[in-house]
Amino acid sequence: MHMSNIEKRVCIGRWSRLVWGFVLVLCILAPGCARSPQEKEARYLESGKRLLEKKDYARAVIQFRNAAKATPKDAEPHYQMALASLERSDWQSAFNSLRKALELNPKHQQAQLKLAELKVASSQRELVEEGQKQLQDLVNTAPPSAEILDFLAASELRLNNPQNAQKHFEEAFAKFPKDLSSAVNLARMRLAKNDRAAAEEVLKKAAAQTPPSANAFLALAEFYIATGKLPEAETQFRRAVQIDAKSGPAVLSLAAFQVRTGKLDQAEQTYGQLSSLPDKRYKAYHAAFLAGRGKHEQALAEFEKLYHQDPDDRAVRAYLVREYVLLRKIADAEKLVTAAVKKHANDADALLERSSIYLITGRLNDAEMDLNKMLQIRHDSAEGHYLVSKLHEMRGAVPNEKNELTEALRLKPEFLTARVQLARVMLATGVPQAALDLLDSAKGQENNLSVIIQRNWALIALNRTAEARKDVDRGLTAFRSSELLLQDAYLKLQQKDLQPRDYDSARASLTEALNKNPEDVRILRLIVGSFSAQKRPLEAIRLVQAHAEQHAKSAPIQQFLAQLLLATGDHARARTALFAAKRANAMHTPADLMLAQLDVADGHPNVAVKTLDDVLIQQPKNVTARLLRANVEETRGNHSEAIKQYRKALDAQHDNLMALNNLAYDLAEYGNQPDEALQYAQRAAELAPEAPAVQNTLGWVLYHKGLYSAALPYLEKAAEKEPSARRKCHLAMAYSKMGDQERALKNLAAAMKLDPNVPEVQTVQRLLDEAQGAR
Repeated sequence: MHMSNIEKRVCIGRWSRLVWGFVLVLCILAPGCARSPQEKEARYLESGKRLLEKKDYARAVIQFRNAAKATPKDAEPHYQMALASLERSDWQSAFNSLRKALELNPKHQQAQLKLAELKVASSQRELVEEGQKQLQDLVNTAPPSAEILDFLAASELRLNNPQNAQKHFEEAFAKFPKDLSSAVNLARMRLAKNDRAAAEEVLKKAAAQTPPSANAFLALAEFYIATGKLPEAETQFRRAVQIDAKSGPAVLSLAAFQVRTGKLDQAEQTYGQLSSLPDKRYKAYHAAFLAGRGKHEQALAEFEKLYHQDPDDRAVRAYLVREYVLLRKIADAEKLVTAAVKKHANDADALLERSSIYLITGRLNDAEMDLNKMLQIRHDSAEGHYLVSKLHEMRGAVPNEKNELTEALRLKPEFLTARVQLARVMLATGVPQAALDLLDSAKGQENNLSVIIQRNWALIALNRTAEARKDVDRGLTAFRSSELLLQDAYLKLQQKDLQPRDYDSARASLTEALNKNPEDVRILRLIVGSFSAQKRPLEAIRLVQAHAEQHAKSAPIQQFLAQLLLATGDHARARTALFAAKRANAMHTPADLMLAQLDVADGHPNVAVKTLDDVLIQQPKNVTARLLRANVEETRGNHSEAIKQYRKALDAQHDNLMALNNLAYDLAEYGNQPDEALQYAQRAAELAPEAPAVQNTLGWVLYHKGLYSAALPYLEKAAEKEPSARRKCHLAMAYSKMGDQERALKNLAAAMKLDPNVPEVQTVQRLLDEAQGAR
């Protein structure tokens, strides 16, 4: 059916009216169509301020930027952006935003104040002086406020003018007696002059204001703590809680004081009161305190309850995971974080937590995948790099471990655990002075127990035993930790000025240390060493056996017993102890590696290969297992397979010294590839130029290349430092090739004296016969 032109125009007119009517309705409903730029700005500012209150600073900045776009000439959005940047500790962005705000409105008093505050906090004296001048101008031109006077006084302190500073603090307190900041600052200045009575008077006056302020009583309590009046401090803490029972800081301060004074049962009740407050920040305190007191089952139940109430609370989830691990409920911990990862694939915290669980259970490949993904999401995570260092530690990749610890510390200089572990690695790799320097650079953390302990080990390694003795004694008066007791025993077992070693006193310290930390193998090792030094090895074995029976579920203890038994030649009981270690922890890889070595020693290389292959299926980058696998092939005479294993070890850790050195030797000796062998030998020599094994390999590779004169110095050094039949033979062959048959004969005789059965003896004899025939 066709429409006439008139009908078409009527229809078009109707549609046109409908469309325009619809657009008009949309404009009425849509905020952007009706609102002016000022209305848009107000809406964005209001939204940004709400986000600021919720501490969602990144999204708050976005809203303030939108406000600035709506009204480009208004200073307020830039001022609000500065506040958000200050909360994020982004000082440069805050500085730029404040300058922009004052460019748009030079009379914006709050922006003037904040910019002056930033300048006063600067490390540059010129900026501090600028800030002081701006604050003085505000005092002269703006209505007086406690904040302006306080910061003016602070600037004067920065400029070494304490008299003016005190004057302005006094002025602030006189004009604004309810302003607690002014009172506290004035009290501090008077206390610094040792005028305790005047400082106390100021704080009492602040506490006497009406309505009473819980924070004022907290300040007075802190003053009493600083002046050693603990009963008075407790009274003020309790008064603060009475004034405002819902004040988190007041209740928390009372609980912390009760812990400090040893009233743990009271503290537990106070922490319970704290966690019952509406503020979400305090919900986990009571459960955390229970965990700290060793009441892990109670803590676990409380954390589970909190997590069910708020599954998105990542802090509670982290606590819960830790409690599961401490109580050896590993499956529950893994289930929890895996569910979190499934819910949010990019949950960096959950990936970090799951990777730590995988490390605990020996699933290194799974841990590596989680950590790689986590660091893609959060590349600047010091904790992530720290866990990667633990991954490398478990694989025996020490250089990689050191690199990751260094990166973790670069990202977070206050990361004490990483600093102490890096110092430990430095000590283990023979650079104690670097370890000591690293620990001494931990500003503000010098009195931390872990720093003191590791510093003592560095001093001991540097043979500064008198200084170490002094620090150990000082530490033990404060805290008799197992580590300090171990150091105490170690120093007592050192011979001093020809005096006899104090074995009994040392073992008393070691026994106390072992009671505190029964799974520390180092303590057992030192006990065994003390008995061995007195030629009483059987007593040492009996002690370790008894300890292993008491701790049957400790894989490290069972393995140490196996090592001790193996050293005495008791392979059967060593094997039994290793099986006990595997029962205690099926993922305890060191026991597998030791079992493989035992199988090789007992003439069962095929069993050893199967054990090592099983480990390498689970942990293909386990360099220690890979090197043992190569060693088994060496003992079987399968050098081509050994070469393959050494190459795989280098794929996992490109600078592994043993892999580089052994691969170079095998390529030259068995692979007829001296050119490639030289590359590996030179890399090994760069890492350990004075190591006799490395010098011997480099010399032997050069010999295979026909560079006898170049080989000779390396072979001479190796044979001199650590003589062996094989090295003496290598040197004899080099001398023979250089035409010095007399020295060749001399070194052959030395080799045969050490071991006449090494195959190289026949090679030297053949060379000497050929040289004799040539004459």
